[in-house]
Amino acid sequence: MPNSQDITVDQRASGACWITIDRAHKHNALSRPVLEALSAAVREAGAQNGIRLIVLTGAGERFFAAGGDLVDLADVRDEPATRAMTDQARGALDVIRGCPVPVIALLNGDAIGGGAELALACDMRLQSSHARIGFIQARLAITSAWGGGPDLCRLVGGARAMRMMSRCELVDAQQALAWGLADAVIGDGPAGSDVQAFLEPMLACAPQVLRGIKAQTLAWRRGASFEDCRAVEQRQLLDTWLHDDHWSASEKLLSKAKK
Repeated sequence: MPNSQDITVDQRASGACWITIDRAHKHNALSRPVLEALSAAVREAGAQNGIRLIVLTGAGERFFAAGGDLVDLADVRDEPATRAMTDQARGALDVIRGCPVPVIALLNGDAIGGGAELALACDMRLQSSHARIGFIQARLAITSAWGGGPDLCRLVGGARAMRMMSRCELVDAQQALAWGLADAVIGDGPAGSDVQAFLEPMLACAPQVLRGIKAQTLAWRRGASFEDCRAVEQRQLLDTWLHDDHWSASEKLLSKAKK
């Protein structure tokens, strides 16, 4: 895995790879080097056949990620520099969006600004009960920058996206769950039973099955046509149906049925 003082990687025997933004002293702010290291860690984890899923979180309990690192971005002053920054950061988040295994954001604390965009780049979000998510870029007199605006509209619809962005709302866990921004509320921390209960069924899936599911949802996310989505489904079915894991599972069910 890539070495970075700001990113830690914990590859577990279960097939889960936990990647942590380790900058609690700076509210886990997303500088360009941090985003580069993060995308490299996700890319390398996703390339390993034994990895079933990635959990992306932040250090501490206050912030998942507090947005772009304003110190790092202070020299972005003209159009070429702004375009380059956007392309680099959006490219880093696109690695997460396109990762071949599910990427789950565990919001240990607030995800705001660019941190909210990072959370929405992931496939699912588990939100700690005290955490909030907010597109508060307008407080800096800017709009979203790294692909998070389209992601937000896709998840909650145009009206709610406009509401969140224009009012700089910080959405709590229960509201996020109701709106589909969050997939579960975590009440007992990253090491607790809530996270374990959510991940357990996924970790029971064979790696190739999770990759096949991700391929289908990724095709939809990228706007593939109906027929192209069906073609992706068929390819993934062929890969999983003909795999030894499928026949082993079938034989177990048939054996139980005969008893």
